[in-house]
Amino acid sequence: MARYPTGFIADLKMQADIVRVIQEVVPLKKAGTSYKGLCPFHNEKTPSFHVHPDKGFFHCFGCSTGGDVLKFVELYEKLSFPEAVKSLAQRFGLQLPETDDAEHDHAAETEREALLKVHELAAAYFRDQLAAPTGGGARAYLEQRGIQPETIDALCLGCTPPRRDGLTLHLREAGQPMELLRKSGLVTESDGRPPIDRFRQRLIIPICRDTGSVIAFGGRALGGDQQVKYINSPETALYTKGRTLYGLHLAKQAIRKRGFAVLVEGYFDLAQAVQAGIEPVVATCGTALTERQAKLLHRFCTKALLSFDPDAAGVGASARSGELLIATGFQVNVVRLPDGQDPDTAIRQHGATYYVDRLKRSTPYLDYVLERAAESRDLTRESQRTGFVNAMRAIASRIPDAVARDQFADRIAHRAGATEAVVRDAIRQAVAGRRPKSAADPSAAAHRDPLESEKGLIWAVIHRTEEAQRVLTGLEPADFQSLRTAAILEVAHNLAAGPATDLARTLVERLTEDEAALVNTIAAMEVAPADVEDCGIELLRRRGERELAGVQDEIDRRQRDGASDTIDDALLTRKLDLQRRLDALDTQTSLPTGDRSDRRDVWLRRAP
Repeated sequence: MARYPTGFIADLKMQADIVRVIQEVVPLKKAGTSYKGLCPFHNEKTPSFHVHPDKGFFHCFGCSTGGDVLKFVELYEKLSFPEAVKSLAQRFGLQLPETDDAEHDHAAETEREALLKVHELAAAYFRDQLAAPTGGGARAYLEQRGIQPETIDALCLGCTPPRRDGLTLHLREAGQPMELLRKSGLVTESDGRPPIDRFRQRLIIPICRDTGSVIAFGGRALGGDQQVKYINSPETALYTKGRTLYGLHLAKQAIRKRGFAVLVEGYFDLAQAVQAGIEPVVATCGTALTERQAKLLHRFCTKALLSFDPDAAGVGASARSGELLIATGFQVNVVRLPDGQDPDTAIRQHGATYYVDRLKRSTPYLDYVLERAAESRDLTRESQRTGFVNAMRAIASRIPDAVARDQFADRIAHRAGATEAVVRDAIRQAVAGRRPKSAADPSAAAHRDPLESEKGLIWAVIHRTEEAQRVLTGLEPADFQSLRTAAILEVAHNLAAGPATDLARTLVERLTEDEAALVNTIAAMEVAPADVEDCGIELLRRRGERELAGVQDEIDRRQRDGASDTIDDALLTRKLDLQRRLDALDTQTSLPTGDRSDRRDVWLRRAP
């Protein structure tokens, strides 16, 4: 692999505005001569990521990651150094020079280049198979789904031959080593048997990175005894599922030009949209939208239209994806389709004009979640109003703009018949609870070990879901404040209002990668870290101790200021009530059953 001349690299760094490059994926705020934001390389709640445009470098004080603009592109976009150079040169309109003769001895880079070649060969092979006589079944299937030849060419669709090792033999004849084919995920081996193709009797959909290079494939079953309708390539040195959006290489220019992207779920949803001339569309391919995908899309636009299936899974995906996109800084709308229709069927049955009209009539995401939450509750009942406010508070706390948060708080209060100031304060507390406590060490909370009560509750969500659901519905977000796993438990608490079957299945999908990794680590423990009922009581106790300490601090402050006469009966009554409730918790062995509001009588019903 050749190196570029040092003079060209220096010119490229000078031309490539580091703030502009990083700001495409990380929201930055000016702080003196530098810029600050949340680090994209580790999970944090308080900004410790700094960009210095005058010196041309970035540095995170939380995880110690740093470097120049090329290093940022390498790390964030998962590219080799030459790929990062090419990407930046294209972005800023610089002509790539002739390279030096020196070889860049980098094993990982060489492997990525080789894997790209394998995928290029495989994509050409699959296309040829679709045109061959044996591709008749795949062509008939595409015709049945209404996919025209121009769309087939645009998406580079293909298929596999009837034999089990056709691609394997083709790639071997092209001189590709077997070890590389194993690493590509295109070839599998088991129990000492001869290697076979991963994709057999399937329509093949190439998956590209945003530059257009093929890095993986999806396969749709065409018949036979295959039980799984869709399979994808495994993750490789090229492909990370949670960082890839299908169709982005085709849509990115239209997304930039139009200022928004339409997010759909499936391959054929995207195919029909492209065929109908709807250009700014990308697909999540049936998986939950991830934080990395949201940040990738944020490079190209700041508005997203969610057009998922109207079934329960699609509605849930809209809610989760919308919340994540809002937190990333997007303006989000939800596209509503009649029951039984997805974008694919809507366009086929009613035409492009019908679907475009649905896009234009999309509902702002915050209106959508308010309406859904209100419809599912009887807001004339106190306990139902409390549940509504708590559910909306968790969403509001993820809105990055303080003014927008307060406006949404007022709408929540209006729906619930609550006082605006109270709801605003509750949301501000929720926002504060998502941040580390120490300003001196922003990463301290992220690296602190969770309490046994936190671990026990999270473990139970995965392994004893119904027990965990009962405990979670007896808690509220304020019980998680300042905990290492506060963000995780808030999401679990929100999900606990729904079916128990959705709680464990959906939790990880709604978390950041770091949060999901922590949940998986806790879930891997062979035995429960603590009894789940004890965990709930311990979290209530810790909240009580925090609140009692706050009341005592206020009493002490007034005494120090010589204003002891302002220590009114309400403050002293509150202190005594907190002490009484803590004493009650010392004898409590479980959270009482019954209505949610009754269940919290032990602690959460505040004294007047």
